Amino acid sequence: MPTLTDYILNDVGRPGSSLVTVFHLLENAGKVIASHVKSSGLVDILGKTGSKNTFGEEVQKLDEFADTLLTNTLIGSGAVAAVVSEEREKPVYAPKDKTGKYIVYFDPLDGSSVIDINCPIGTIFSIYYAKDGLLQSGKKQVAAGYILYGSSVMFVFSTGKGVNGFTLDPAIGSFLLSHPDIKMPEKGNIYSINEAYEKFHTQETKAYLHYLKEEGKSKSRYVGSLVADGHRTLLKGGIYLYPTDAKQPQGKVRLMIEVNPFAFLTEQAGGESLGAENKDPLKIEPEHIHQRSPFIMGSHGNIVDYKRFCK
Repeated sequence: MPTLTDYILNDVGRPGSSLVTVFHLLENAGKVIASHVKSSGLVDILGKTGSKNTFGEEVQKLDEFADTLLTNTLIGSGAVAAVVSEEREKPVYAPKDKTGKYIVYFDPLDGSSVIDINCPIGTIFSIYYAKDGLLQSGKKQVAAGYILYGSSVMFVFSTGKGVNGFTLDPAIGSFLLSHPDIKMPEKGNIYSINEAYEKFHTQETKAYLHYLKEEGKSKSRYVGSLVADGHRTLLKGGIYLYPTDAKQPQGKVRLMIEVNPFAFLTEQAGGESLGAENKDPLKIEPEHIHQRSPFIMGSHGNIVDYKRFCK
């Protein structure tokens, strides 16, 4: 069974290349974060720091640890020119003598709201060429993926040649290829949305959810972290929705940090994604690094059904 290291060397490039270096650093950081997640209930790392991130959300101690680890690891590598973290208002640039070819966007620990109750959380990342600047459409992603910290630890990514998932074997400390060439089913029977926001939903969203319930063929599953709900949707199909509503008219999910990497993975797995105005989010030209967007991802058949209720 191929390891992640072997696969990266074959898929990404020769040993020592900048992109291979970035992947190795993400892999190693993921192992460290996974170790801390597993022991977070035993040490003083779980809970809130008392500070807030750029979005006004309380920063968890584990968030802060993961953000610092990823930032310091990547910035000092010589492979990246800058990193953009969900936890930081501004990009962090590498020193001039260590600037590299890539920009890495990441959410160090997606799912902060469910850390305390031991639900799946994860690191989301997206890689671009630095020469094209900070603001690029999702179509220009060199690679994207996530590391899921759940009952097992998974590293799922794409370089534009399909999606592959690797599971960490704690006995040997390596990620092994467990989910080769992930393909979403043409249609699934799971929908994922925060139905507590029903009163804020648009008429189109309400009509679609009513259709699903009246049809009686779908079941609802919602964790509350994109990395968990997105992972399930990639593997089992169906549809995940965080649409625009009266509470978040511009959408809530971060375009470059969360939407673009999952839209990229969804496309590579044979699914489809929608962003603002129900258009392909990968074609959106971002205006700032922390831009928000509505986001729907899912199997092709489920997206076709959803579009029937859109103006």
